Amino acid sequence: MKPRPRERIRVAIAGIGNCASALVQGIAYCRRKTPELAFKKIGEYQAGDIDIVAAFDVDERKVGHRLETAIFAKPNCAAVFHRDVIPFDVTVKMGPVMDGVAKHMMDYGENESIRLSSCEPVDVASELRQSNADVLVCYLPVGSENAVKAYAIACLSAGVSMINCVPVFLASSCEWADKFKKAGLSIIGDDIKSQVGATIVHRALVSLLHSRGIKIQNMYQLNIGGNTDFLNMLDLSRLESKRTSKTQSVLSRTSQEIPSENVHIGPSDYVRWQRDNKIAFIRLEGVGFGGLPFNADLRLSVQDSPNSAAIVIDGIRLLAASVKRGQSGALLEASAYCMKSPPKEMSDEEAYQAIRSLVTLFS
Repeated sequence: MKPRPRERIRVAIAGIGNCASALVQGIAYCRRKTPELAFKKIGEYQAGDIDIVAAFDVDERKVGHRLETAIFAKPNCAAVFHRDVIPFDVTVKMGPVMDGVAKHMMDYGENESIRLSSCEPVDVASELRQSNADVLVCYLPVGSENAVKAYAIACLSAGVSMINCVPVFLASSCEWADKFKKAGLSIIGDDIKSQVGATIVHRALVSLLHSRGIKIQNMYQLNIGGNTDFLNMLDLSRLESKRTSKTQSVLSRTSQEIPSENVHIGPSDYVRWQRDNKIAFIRLEGVGFGGLPFNADLRLSVQDSPNSAAIVIDGIRLLAASVKRGQSGALLEASAYCMKSPPKEMSDEEAYQAIRSLVTLFS
């Protein structure tokens, strides 16, 4: 008797940039190798049990092209760690532009600029219905407040759950979380927290100092990179939600009152030749026993997009397993594990243990 084929999770992607490239490569990688993930199986789902069924972008080098070609098109510069990707038979469709493209990104350089497609935007809700998507992963640029909400509305209309990897506050908003719950849908958000990125390392350092009685006086986290995410954030008007998300995530790990002028956390500069390599410089200054000074400096270097794709693969499986068990609305434990600005803040250890318990429950 042949074994029953495993169920698959049908995923749509909004924004075919570096993160989408890493996710699509990562799915193929997980099907052929044992992935470096905390959870090999979540419920019925292994890491490769994901199919991409719809994709949306606004760049002419991606719109109208097959997904496996679009993920390697400029201005993408993510590391190519699995070029032999899966042909999902998906053509990238034109999404709504709205506030999704910063003006300075239209004329920055031949390989870095966005080239808007002349195609008319599709009806996203209709495309989601036709694709029978289970979940939409939102990878729009930082500052795309209206565009992200337009995709959220399309999800609600089409009956599709959502993973919001952007610092636009949906899952952490009672209003939006309630909309998804009333529609019988789930949402994980907001603002993806990478497998091991600057924020989670900074949080760990703050937790350590707090637990050992060090009084923190000053801190910064300076991030540089050369991908389109960092280029987009050269427009400081688009940075408010990102800095809010990262700052609140770090400060939540201590009850100490640190004056806002003594805290600087957020993207700092675009260095083209860094490409998708993200460099973070973290410094904490404080006072230890006897009133004597304590200083800590750390430099972190990671491949930015694959670093986030690892957690998105976990998030997709957590959402699918939760939905199968009748959960809806904002998924608190999954959001705390996967996101910087979840609706319910937990320490990283608490979130990890909560997910371990869920994985045991789902098995």
